[in-house]
This record gives sequence, structure tokens and C-alpha cells, in this order.
Amino acid sequence: MRYNALKILTEGLTGNRGWRPAWRRPEPKAAYDIVIIGGGGHGLSTAYYLAREHGLKNIAVLEKGRLGLGNVGRNTTIVRANYFLPGNSEFYSMSLKLWEGLSADLNYNVMHSQRGLINLFHSDGQRDAFARRGNAMVNQGDDAVLLDREGVRRHLPYLDFEQGRFPIFGGLYHPRGGTARHDAVAWGYARGADSRGVDLIENCEVTGIDVEGGRVTGVQTTRGGIRAKKVAIVTAGRSGQVAALAGLRLPIESHVLQAFVTEGLKPVIDHVISFGMGHFYISQSDKGGLVFGGDLDFYPSYAQRGNLPMAEHVMEAGMTLMPMIGKAKVLRSWGGIMDMTPDGSPIIDRAPIEGLYLDCGWCYGGFKAVPGSGFALAHLMATGQPHPDAAGFRLDRFRTGRGLMDEEGTGAQHNLH
Repeated sequence: MRYNALKILTEGLTGNRGWRPAWRRPEPKAAYDIVIIGGGGHGLSTAYYLAREHGLKNIAVLEKGRLGLGNVGRNTTIVRANYFLPGNSEFYSMSLKLWEGLSADLNYNVMHSQRGLINLFHSDGQRDAFARRGNAMVNQGDDAVLLDREGVRRHLPYLDFEQGRFPIFGGLYHPRGGTARHDAVAWGYARGADSRGVDLIENCEVTGIDVEGGRVTGVQTTRGGIRAKKVAIVTAGRSGQVAALAGLRLPIESHVLQAFVTEGLKPVIDHVISFGMGHFYISQSDKGGLVFGGDLDFYPSYAQRGNLPMAEHVMEAGMTLMPMIGKAKVLRSWGGIMDMTPDGSPIIDRAPIEGLYLDCGWCYGGFKAVPGSGFALAHLMATGQPHPDAAGFRLDRFRTGRGLMDEEGTGAQHNLH
């Protein structure tokens, strides 16, 4: 079924009785060419691009619950390509280009809104750092505009420009940055993969990974064993646990990142704003809620909920930046499990076990990387060669020390990235 304005109008006038399920719910087969563990944004996009770009059909995506209920639905929906270091910058640039054509590609409205992202800076040193980052973005082929204080005021007049503790010196404006609807992204990729013959198998938890003679041969699940020639671990914050089923220890710590949303309000914030002195970021959803977040909770955890001190810290940062939000009522909060690497950059690579592939370690970059990650991993699995824009995301950089991409210059402490 293709979605268009006429179909929506027709169904609205006939009681919405003609809609069909967006994807099948098949029983797992005994064997597949490729099994993807994880039915979130990265796993679904990988399956989609394997089918669309490389013509592969005998693929299964295994999800322990329902599709899209993990990290892809537990984030602040920000999409951007404002990275600095070679290896990261070209990858996120590629991913943003995929975002820009995604709704048309999937025939599904993922509600990608390029409303612009402004990173505020609050000192001469921060201004110099953002000027350098902006130049790197422009050299990469992306967009960046350095704003002075009055330039920021023209875009964001509601910020507190009079405070003395964190004065606003200016901002780095990334016009093509913005947001997308996280649920729609998962559903769109699921529908697209299913329509190309991929089996999306829900309520199918992987309990073991079969390895014989140094090669993966399949997986064990709560719905029985499944043989496979290739297996990809695409399980975000659970990557370390799933890799352990194959006897691997990954250089990853899992941390909780909280996010919050307020009651619906009239439109007021028409950009994504990042507060350089408080690690606070905020945007307004299409339903009117203010969506915001801040730092990790700073201790390893697999819980999809956070702690009160970090919630207070995020609220304090928001009030410092824009006191007007103090009257808004917070409706709910949630936690995503962030798989943090020692250098803050991801892993898309073969595992030391033949036929086993890894897509993990996305730190803060997971949602914005959904299209690029799937495209790059599909390329690696189908051709045997890393995609040029993701060639730096090697696993062995943590063993050799060569090619590390410490985007923020914070060293090898996982939680600081």
C-alpha cells in the first residue's frame, strides 16, 4: 500500500477500514542468509538497505519485544551533521543526505524537519573552537554559520542574554540540522524492509550465538534455533551483553541518558538549541511539547530510567538558559541505554569471528546515524568491504591506538563522551 493524500482522504471518509498492516508478522524460518539481531532504527535500516541496495532477500530481523521500543524511541530526535574530525564528519554528512530524501525513499513521512541547530558558546575559547568546527563542516561540504551575540538574539530572542554567569557570546548555526519523528523512522524502515521480503520477527529474543570452528553458524532464540551464514549484532546499549553470547568482550560501557517532554504549548522554539555551558539541548515537537535532555547519569546501567539528581541538573540548565520554561509542566521522562566507546565514536566492523558483524558504540550519535549506519553496515555485509564514509569505525583501533576519533578531546573515559 502506498500512502498519499487521496488515500488518507478516502479512508477518512470511509471509516479507515481499508488500511492494511504496515508489515507482516511471519514465523521464523529454519535458516537465513543473514540474521540481524536488533529491531531498532539501525537494525531495520540495515535490513532495508541490504534488500534495496544489494538485492538480498533471505534476511531476518530478530527483536526481543516489539519493533522500535528500544533506543530508537527513547531519544530527543535530533538530526545533525556538525562533526569535526575526519572519519566522523564525512559519515554524518552522508547520513544527513540520506535523511533529506528519506520520506520520499520510504513513501512514509518520517517528519524530518530541518529547522536548524544552534550551538551556543559562552567564552572566547568556545567561540574559537566552534569557528574551527564550522570551518571543518564547510570544508566537508556541509553548512555552518558563525553568529555573534546579536545574530543569536535575532534567531532566539527568548533566551536569557542578561545573566552574568554564562553570558551568550554567539552560536554556531547549522541550518540543515533539525529533528525527525523517531517512531515514524522505525515504522518507515520496517515497512520498507518488509515490502522487499525481509522477515521482521518480533518477540524473539536471542539467547545464544552459535560458533563452530571460528565461524558463526546461527543463533538460538526463545522461538528456536535459526541457522545463518552471517549475523549482525545491532543492539545499541545491549551490544556488550549480546556480544558476550559469542564469547566477545567489547570496549563498551552502557550508561543511561535521560530525556524529558513537557505539556503541549503554542509554537515558540523553532530551532534545536544546545547550551554550551550546561550540556542542555531542547527543541519543540510538532505536538507542542518541549523535548530536552542533558548529560548521562554517569554510572553504568542497563535500566531505562534515570536518577533524580541528573533530572534536577537538566532542569537547572534549562532554567539558566531560558527561565520562561519554568512554568511548563513536565509530562514524562524516559531513559535510553547509551553504548559508550572509549573515544566517543562508533564501531561498524567485522568481529573476530568469521561471519559476525558489529554495529555499536554510538554514544550520543545513534539516532542521527540511523540511515548512514544501516547503509554502511549493509555495504560491509554485502560486499565484504567497509563503506568509504565509515572506514574509520574499526574495532581494532582500541587495541592498536591508531585511528582513534576523540571528537570532544575528553580522553578514554567512556562516560565523558
